[in-house]
Amino acid sequence: MDQQLNEILRKLKGDKEPALLPDEINNLVGAFLSTREDITALRPRAYVCLSALCQAFRNSNKSNADAATRSIANIFQSKLNDLLSETMEQPLLNGLDFLTALFQVDSSAATVIFSGEGVVENVMDTIDLTPSQNLCHAIARLLGQAAGYNACRATFTPQITRWLELNSQREDDVVLRGSSTLALVKLSKGSASQGTAGGEPEPVVHEQDIQHLTDVTIGILSSSDKAPNAVDAIEGLAYLSTDPVVKERVANNQTLLRTLFSLVPKQKPSVPDATNSTTIYGVVTVIQNIVAFKPHLTEEQKHIEKLKQMSKAGTKSSQTASGSSTLDDDAHVKSRIRKVLEAGVLPIFPRAMVSADSSGIRIAVGSCLLSIVEEKENRGKVLQAGGAKVLQGILKTAVSNIQPKGDLDPQYLPSVQALAKLAITASPVQVFGPDVGAMYDMIRPFSILLQHPSSNLLQRFEAIMALTNLSSHSAELASRVVKADGLVHKIETLMLEDHVLVRRAATELVCNLIAGSDTFFESYGDGSPRATSKLHILLALSDVDDLPTRLAASGAIATLTTLPSACHSLIDLQLDRHKMFTILAQMIAPPQQEGSNTPPEPNSGLVQRAVFCVDNIFKHVPSEKKTQVIKEANDSQLLQALTTLVKNGNSAGANPQIIAQAVNTLKTFFVS
Repeated sequence: MDQQLNEILRKLKGDKEPALLPDEINNLVGAFLSTREDITALRPRAYVCLSALCQAFRNSNKSNADAATRSIANIFQSKLNDLLSETMEQPLLNGLDFLTALFQVDSSAATVIFSGEGVVENVMDTIDLTPSQNLCHAIARLLGQAAGYNACRATFTPQITRWLELNSQREDDVVLRGSSTLALVKLSKGSASQGTAGGEPEPVVHEQDIQHLTDVTIGILSSSDKAPNAVDAIEGLAYLSTDPVVKERVANNQTLLRTLFSLVPKQKPSVPDATNSTTIYGVVTVIQNIVAFKPHLTEEQKHIEKLKQMSKAGTKSSQTASGSSTLDDDAHVKSRIRKVLEAGVLPIFPRAMVSADSSGIRIAVGSCLLSIVEEKENRGKVLQAGGAKVLQGILKTAVSNIQPKGDLDPQYLPSVQALAKLAITASPVQVFGPDVGAMYDMIRPFSILLQHPSSNLLQRFEAIMALTNLSSHSAELASRVVKADGLVHKIETLMLEDHVLVRRAATELVCNLIAGSDTFFESYGDGSPRATSKLHILLALSDVDDLPTRLAASGAIATLTTLPSACHSLIDLQLDRHKMFTILAQMIAPPQQEGSNTPPEPNSGLVQRAVFCVDNIFKHVPSEKKTQVIKEANDSQLLQALTTLVKNGNSAGANPQIIAQAVNTLKTFFVS
């Protein structure tokens, strides 16, 4: 059989739609029969072959996904209809096993076949005609897969639901119990999320049964013989743990958490196993549900949500929702995160990435780590457990998969944000290690987070902060940040953002880049009209109410005044707009506030920057403009501010070196 599967794989190479012979279809379908003696060794190869076949059709029909789905379904539909119409156990079992596998590989094609005329009827007739244990297990597994999709759930009859309910209560068959429970969980969660035009949907399994389903699922995972059905139990818990009450139950059960974590292997299996990947994905999804914070809503979204709740006022569902919603507030989520950390969750993430690397697992792990590092006190623990390396691995793969002229998959933005949070509160060496190459590699993900069309304001803010820390590490890093595609333009745009923190962060990053990158430094100080416009913006930001923004903007100007060309531009701005000297004067001697009897204390940082700027600018005043500049300095109270600073000495908030510099400025410019 291995040789026959290899022959099919050889046929699948190339861009054309593969054409399989009837015998090849029979061999592929037969490879999934669960009673085969060689099934353990053969199953991984069979999954690879089936996945390659489905992907070949998807690749050849990229512009028409529906056509690809129909093509895949057409290959197997006739064969499966024949198998499921049989009365003998082996062909029936083969049809059920293969359709279950197809759901795992290509759910769209499997849904078309499952929803076909007579398929569900034939499946359920099997229970009456050939009610063997193997067939009951296979039917329950198939229903567990199908129940996850709307089109399939529509075919479920009351007979199917009753059969599942009975088997979910069986104590003598843990496999059948687990698969039946999984199907009921999916039915319940699926019906609850599928709204109707008339309002609240009518659930197939009522809300009060969720508690029972949770009991059954936890019971299976807690039993000594959980191994045969851990996959179904984990998948069921992944669905159930979207409920706040279930999240609390799981988080408060340290024994259950450790059991879940133990299901993630400590090393990669020697042979790829779809069951292993499904289990790991289920465990990570349960963790993701437990630690997830509710999304922060805008004022408009809060208003809409309030209207929705008002429209449902008095209904049983709204009362239930309001009663459990508090279990998902920030305080409860933080408490759950502390509990999963105590249970040893952090080593799970690198193990999951090594054991079963897939896009779904990578995305879920990134989301988990983002929730965990939301609290600053957890970030050190994450770094110690190798969380930064996990996130770097996720992003390296995600960024390498970006198509030309394409964007990063938005599902990876939480991974970038999680790494940004770590890079904000720890030094680059602590986060990325001593290898500077790792720091270089992360500039692009942070740049993507800042510019991505799907990123929110918080993500942009944290991307800027992370880039600021990186750029302060070395001049080479600052230069590489400047070279990132489109990044500088975005940062300079955000310097004009209304949100104070975002504007401040962008200004601080610009200050760092001016100090660290020669190219960026010259772009602000080369005397060109564009550079003068940028200087004008920095001057305006040196006069805003937010002190950190003023310090960053004025610090950038002070650095730029070491260039004669920048000084000439600033002088021209003063003579044209008559504003710069006033801003510098107020940095040295803040104006007295209306209604106050005492003058405000000057900020030593602002005083130092202003005196440094004045000294450098006055050194480069052309002789023909000197008289006009002196008049401007007098009219703007700059001369008076410098004189007051010198008279008051250290009490003005400046150190002796700055006072000496102010004295020198007064002597060389105003007295000479």
